[in-house]
Amino acid sequence: MPTSAFRPTRPLPYGRQNITEADVAAVTAALHADYLTQGPAVSKFEDQFAAYVGAQYAVAVSNGTAALHLCALTLNVQPGQRVITTPLTFAASANCVRYCGGEVHFADIDPTTGLIDLHKVRALLEAHPPGHFTGLIPVDFAGLAVNLEEARQLANEFGLWIIEDSCHAPGGFFIDSKGQEQRCGNGRFADLAIFSFHPVKHIATGEGGMITTNDEQLFHRLLHLRTHGITRDPADLVREPDGGWYMEMQELGYNYRLPDLNCALGLSQLARADEGLARRRQLATRYDAAFAQTPGVTILAPGRPGHAYHLYVITVPDRKGLYDFLKTRQIFTQVHYIPIHRMPYYEELGWRAGAFPLVEEYYAHCLSIPLFPTLTDEEQDYVVACIEEFVVR
Repeated sequence: MPTSAFRPTRPLPYGRQNITEADVAAVTAALHADYLTQGPAVSKFEDQFAAYVGAQYAVAVSNGTAALHLCALTLNVQPGQRVITTPLTFAASANCVRYCGGEVHFADIDPTTGLIDLHKVRALLEAHPPGHFTGLIPVDFAGLAVNLEEARQLANEFGLWIIEDSCHAPGGFFIDSKGQEQRCGNGRFADLAIFSFHPVKHIATGEGGMITTNDEQLFHRLLHLRTHGITRDPADLVREPDGGWYMEMQELGYNYRLPDLNCALGLSQLARADEGLARRRQLATRYDAAFAQTPGVTILAPGRPGHAYHLYVITVPDRKGLYDFLKTRQIFTQVHYIPIHRMPYYEELGWRAGAFPLVEEYYAHCLSIPLFPTLTDEEQDYVVACIEEFVVR
């Protein structure tokens, strides 16, 4: 623990990007290149990211929300279709279904992990006739991977597609029934998976996202939808081309492209992704040890194999008190998340307080504390000491 005289020389947020001179050099080189957008850095980033997670295909897009929206479009979510997700996630995990006119339903969480409880998903499916639900969007919350092998078995039984929301978990994995590591987004169990490159995530591109899949048909449709539904591929054209400039808009798509500038930064960050992940796990292990005997502090999913630790979450009796106290010590924590069904928009659709008591109890006490690769041991010890000062007084 730090001495009483120690004070951090910078604010300590729950997450922070790590920009190195190599990153600056990569972006500078992109600025001097022939393409600022729609150039070779995009496909290079896609290829290297696909290899990193073990998927066959990857499509870079403008942000994680765009990735979710394109996934829903590619899987033909339509008005009246019903999709299940967790209430413990960022709103975009549910909103992507609403963008397409579909209905969102929720299943409560396992409070020991924060992940959607697949037993509750099964109960929801069994309470309705076959075909009532069309899809499932599990979320690898805080960096802990959902067991997608079990989710896939459930999806096959009830005829569901799966979009894995892995924004928190590049490099994360779960252990399958054969004892093998299955990386988040590798496409072996989910139809599509998505990632975010927001600054506080493992890989930062400013804004940005990625979709991974092993399905070639879904991959090609994603490419069309990413760029206005337009194609220049001669094999896909409906009419004879008028010349080398010819292109066809064949469906209503979007401008969800990710520029070369962002991809250049992403490539540089991807090169040291494992280094950052190792440091996150090291910091999490230190937190686990520090809080193991701290009265009033409960750790969410301590020591789970494959955890990618986008967030380190604790629960405490007086969350608001601790949040305010830590701010006075230049420690800026965050709450992940207000349950989606408690948002006014979703309450207008009929969801109410009490519908999912486990996630609501979790929300009343959860706090994400500082965890990022450049957090020093001394700064982390200071965070621990401040938390202990508040909870034991």
